[in-house]
Amino acid sequence: MRPYQLGNPELDARLKALVADAIADRDGQDDQPNDDDIIAEMLVSGLKMLRDDTERGDLKLANSALKEMRYSFLVFSRYRHLPKVTIYGSARTPANDPNYLITAEFARRMSDEYGWMVITGAGPGIMEAGNLGAGEDFSFGVNIRLPFEAEANPYVHESRLINFKYFFTRKLMFVKESDAFCLLPGGFGTQDEAFELLTLIQTGKSDLHPIVMLEAEGTGYWDAWRTFIETLRDQGMISPDDLNLFTITSDVDEACREIITFYGNYHSQRYVDGKLILRVKHEPSDELVAQLGEEFSDIIVDGSLEKTEPSEREIAEDDHVDLYRLRMHFNRRHLGRLRLLVDRLNAAAAANVEV
Repeated sequence: MRPYQLGNPELDARLKALVADAIADRDGQDDQPNDDDIIAEMLVSGLKMLRDDTERGDLKLANSALKEMRYSFLVFSRYRHLPKVTIYGSARTPANDPNYLITAEFARRMSDEYGWMVITGAGPGIMEAGNLGAGEDFSFGVNIRLPFEAEANPYVHESRLINFKYFFTRKLMFVKESDAFCLLPGGFGTQDEAFELLTLIQTGKSDLHPIVMLEAEGTGYWDAWRTFIETLRDQGMISPDDLNLFTITSDVDEACREIITFYGNYHSQRYVDGKLILRVKHEPSDELVAQLGEEFSDIIVDGSLEKTEPSEREIAEDDHVDLYRLRMHFNRRHLGRLRLLVDRLNAAAAANVEV
């Protein structure tokens, strides 16, 4: 692959030297990875936009987005060791509404009983309920600056409050920093987030994550939504297995269980040399692996599901080498079926642990 450079040897050498000087000047440099190549490419992109005579408005957009992402990375980096659930829902839900109350209870359970942090849009309504339930010490707020609803609710500490100019950078942080998602009834924004989440997971642009559609008993919001989704299925616009990507419930216990159970065994995934690697906490039996390989052969391009050791790349990157691994040549299309496979692995591990 051609190096991503300006093409001027003198300028490229000066850029490389500048990045090296900046790395040498940072605190704790011996404990940090050397990512000078990526930083250099980011600088090259900026200088190429200068060469391209990019319009000032476009430069301001790119500049603001990069600054927003940099600050967000910094804030969340201090809490990477703690799991997080994002809560979406209407900013217009009053504090006496049953959906406000069930949101606060869900957030309280996730933080108090399971040690999860909660991310919301920092606004009123459902967002406020989520931060209220989690408490200030376990809350994040990713606020969007709007002519209205711009003030953050009082349950997010300023050290974990991020203000965004752009929806797209804000939405990126919701998805990037969360391990699970809980959606309550809401308007266009909530539906936007719901369909974006489902699209990202359905297309494999995001790893598998539990998605819970929660509402107070008798609301009927998600039942009507599911009817529309089933219309998409019946007309062939989505796969029947795509309905496995979310759970609809009015039970806080079930909502919490859906998230906690998902991570009871499953840990993470990545691709190595085109093969999907599933990392799990408990070693599955040979019999189970063979059974699942046969049952889910329809989503395997060739070969079968098999146990594997960490690859050289994973070892070099120290990428959770202590976990057990399963490898398969996944067709990258049927993510709903993949979710079922993960559920089977989780259920088997839970049964063995209980025994």
